[in-house]
Amino acid sequence: MKAREYRMLIDGDLIAGSSAFDVINPATAEPFAQCPKADEAILERAITAAKRAFPAWSAKSIEERARLVDKLADALEARAPEFAGLLTSEQGKPLDQAMFEIMGSVFTLRAFAQMRIEAKSIRNANGNLVIEQMNKLGPALVTGNTMVAKPAPTTPLTTLLFGEICKDILPPGVVNIICDQNDLGSKLTSHPDIAKVAFTGSTATGKKVMASAAGGVKRVTLELGGNDAAIVLDDVDPIAAAGKVYDGAMANAGQICVAIKRAYVPEAMYDDVCNELARLAKAAVVDDGANQGTQVGPIQNRMQFEKVKKLLDDARQRGRVLAGGAPLDRPGYFIPPTIIRDLDDDAPLVREEQFGPVLPVLKYSNIDDVIARANDSEYGLGGQSGSTSISRSTPTSPSADRSSRESAGNSEKRACTNTPRRTL
Repeated sequence: MKAREYRMLIDGDLIAGSSAFDVINPATAEPFAQCPKADEAILERAITAAKRAFPAWSAKSIEERARLVDKLADALEARAPEFAGLLTSEQGKPLDQAMFEIMGSVFTLRAFAQMRIEAKSIRNANGNLVIEQMNKLGPALVTGNTMVAKPAPTTPLTTLLFGEICKDILPPGVVNIICDQNDLGSKLTSHPDIAKVAFTGSTATGKKVMASAAGGVKRVTLELGGNDAAIVLDDVDPIAAAGKVYDGAMANAGQICVAIKRAYVPEAMYDDVCNELARLAKAAVVDDGANQGTQVGPIQNRMQFEKVKKLLDDARQRGRVLAGGAPLDRPGYFIPPTIIRDLDDDAPLVREEQFGPVLPVLKYSNIDDVIARANDSEYGLGGQSGSTSISRSTPTSPSADRSSRESAGNSEKRACTNTPRRTL
């Protein structure tokens, strides 16, 4: 059977690249598809198309733009199984989690299509041109921006598939999608016709994006690394708290920017929480995300797989492994859910963002001390705390220096549309 061909969306047309590169299925560590690769000429075409489309697109009423974004949501929902299957193949997550993510994208597009903001016009000599990651596409379109999107080279295909939907619904040039192997990023972010850059990824790459955009004094939005801490308070049931911490740490094999990456537990319940976390980890079904019943899939790519292995090798020398602790002896980038206790605060697994299914669990005896320990990090994405009372958990949420605070109680739950919250 002939392999499916994927194309980049440029100025309303689906085009081939100047060359192509393999896309790896992390469950097998083998190529399963090819992705078109843009060169500088294709990049220039994409930017020119976005610039040309901007005046007409931004002149439309917000209601008309929102209607088209709603149509994007409808089209994505209609093809959700196809998108979910492709996402599992290139990213590795279990199929049910992939479907949840796709439907979350549908919900997000519809939510932004329904929002109305005060009309303001902000222009420069080049127009209000934007480069956006796809999870920020809805608000960018509704507010009248055109864009060039560049997905990660390890997971480009779902974005290219979304381009097929955009081609049928949006005017040419409003959304353009290019793919590369991380060789065009600086040319894109430094281009004089790019007025705004939004990037989601590692801190190291984010620094490069900011430096590249600085020459043009561009507006930049960065969502970078995190090393989110969860503080369990002493008034919760340890078994229930362990379940909440486990879910927050192991979803998508720990590969979520606001996943729990270190947990602090009162000394009096430390053993109980650790033992329950280990039980849950040992019971998890680790397999190819395409197989029914899989709960934890692989690490997404070899580079990240090797990083997590290195952190594990060090942690085994410093602490006590209760579950997991080593890659599975099978093809693919599989590391089982791993629980490690008795590490010092200066252990690399505690200090760094592991971005994998590995959770260090640390004990504490003093609440002020543990808040200071949780906040002693170069990262600033989020933090969580858990108690039976919102009034207790909110002040202890390790987010005094964080971009988001997540706190909730078992008996009192609150929600907010723009701030994630987790009940521990």
